Amino acid sequence: MLKTLLQLTVGDHLPTSEWQDIKQGDIDLFAQATGDQQWIHVDPLRCKTESPFKSTIAHGYFSLTLMPNAFYQMFAADPLYPTILNYGVDKIRFLEPVRVNDKIRYHSTLLNIEQKPSGRLFYFETEVEIAERTKPAMKGVFLMLLLGASS
Repeated sequence: MLKTLLQLTVGDHLPTSEWQDIKQGDIDLFAQATGDQQWIHVDPLRCKTESPFKSTIAHGYFSLTLMPNAFYQMFAADPLYPTILNYGVDKIRFLEPVRVNDKIRYHSTLLNIEQKPSGRLFYFETEVEIAERTKPAMKGVFLMLLLGASS
């Protein structure tokens, strides 16, 4: 059974998220939304001959934007505090490209909890695993604010 944010303690590992398929159509939509139409993301034919990866790769920030969906799989909603806000990222590193048709999933550990006037702020060290690869796609510290919660 999933814990709510308020049931977590520093050092707790959240359950691993489900695998997410990275499809070209989703990469293309992200490119359109952000205006980043660099060929390495959107031109599969050119990538076959010119890219060192031999396929298109997802934007680094694409993996970042999938984080909220992953988090919703890793903890339970709290009926007393239903609003969770993305509070930002303390640091992020893109370590390995995510290629089209890769599968990725998220691993998170609670690093810290801080009381803010508007609620409790949770710091999660998070890593994005790529199926069948040893190097993670991304590592970072992600912050989420549970609005209205107090210690």
